[in-house]
Amino acid sequence: MPRILIVDDEESIRSVLRQVFEYEDHEVATAEDGPEALELYESFHPHVTFLDVKMSGLDGLEVLSRVRKLDGHACVVMISGHGTIDTAVEATQKGAFDFIEKPLDTGRLLVTLRNVLELRGLTESVQLLRSEVGGRHEIVGASQAIRDVLERIDRVAPTDARVLITGENGTGKELVARALHHSSSRRDGPFIEVNCAAIPSELIESELFGHMKGSFTGAVADHAGKFEQAQNGTLFLDEVGDMSLDAQAKVLRALEEGVLTRVGGSKAITVDVRVFAATNKELPKEITEGRFREDFYYRLNVVPIIVPPLCERREDIQPLVRYFVSRAVGSNHGPLKTIEDGAMERLEALDWPGNVRELRNTVERLLILSPGKAVRAEDVDALVAGTASGDVLGTALLNLEGFSEFKENAEMAYIAHKLRTNDWNVSETARRIGMPRSNLYKKIEKYGLNREE
Repeated sequence: MPRILIVDDEESIRSVLRQVFEYEDHEVATAEDGPEALELYESFHPHVTFLDVKMSGLDGLEVLSRVRKLDGHACVVMISGHGTIDTAVEATQKGAFDFIEKPLDTGRLLVTLRNVLELRGLTESVQLLRSEVGGRHEIVGASQAIRDVLERIDRVAPTDARVLITGENGTGKELVARALHHSSSRRDGPFIEVNCAAIPSELIESELFGHMKGSFTGAVADHAGKFEQAQNGTLFLDEVGDMSLDAQAKVLRALEEGVLTRVGGSKAITVDVRVFAATNKELPKEITEGRFREDFYYRLNVVPIIVPPLCERREDIQPLVRYFVSRAVGSNHGPLKTIEDGAMERLEALDWPGNVRELRNTVERLLILSPGKAVRAEDVDALVAGTASGDVLGTALLNLEGFSEFKENAEMAYIAHKLRTNDWNVSETARRIGMPRSNLYKKIEKYGLNREE
């Protein structure tokens, strides 16, 4: 049963609100001033607090600040008979969910209460999901497909076996790798990630194995590579299907013999590293076409983990959306918002070719761009229509308040457009826009961009 705390120095207001909320089958407690409210808050632990602004002694804004210090997730609705824009803005800045003026309208009260309770429910649901997945690092979901992945993680993590993680872009392959590491005996060692697609082929050997001073132009000092940096920990080779054949041969030697030699060096360096690899490519097909070494494949693929696309686990969309909303709430970016049922149904019906990454970015954009305190079905429709037409953010781009938000979203729209123009040829796009290919890969990953099927 939701617990509601009412704080107002007018007994008549406290009485009316108590009747309204108890009629809705909520547990209610009341306080007539700030000190009583703060004392009651710690013992009653309300889900929602309705707090008057003007009170003798401690005023409502000061009580709000102290409540937020007691409970960073406190949901507080301010009420006032002397409301001003300045007061409402100050209350919002201090963390209030809403600001309601007297005389109080019962319908508005109940709608506000429902929205706050929904938000509170989202936060608690995500906390429950986090506790269920434990150290699995944001792998959210309850579908059988994701449970199978989590079970495989539990089985293989305690061993020292190499793991090949496969799945479409955006499915969460890196999260699986991190979960494996943090559940292993090497958890206190480093976790070093290498995006093989983002490193130019002529530099990947130096990145992985390090180099000696003077071994090539720009090598002004000795440099330890990723293998050495991952000593006694885990090395994660992301997008391993993009690694050159020459680099594959040298990594294979390091895996087989546990030794490596830096570029320009002669000393054999012993390494103790567990290797995980991930790819969105069909490596058996790459082997057949001569782009991937078969012996390297078998060295990596000791234990395979296949991460399913989001379209095959649609029941996970709702908990994922709740998780992303709660994370946005916790980061204090923008006003607090909820997702209406109609909007959730729209999100569950979409195909999500970019998988979890695309869903996350879409939810974040909806929270930033949608007017009002709730994301509606039409907000989802508008964003999807804008994306399909090539205008990722539509006219809402110009309505963003902060320049940094505008710049990021404009950059995302520009890169998405250029990639489509060049039929998603990343190298050609990078050349035409004058951006290093490795930087463009990072931008694609940052913004969750994906090629439309």
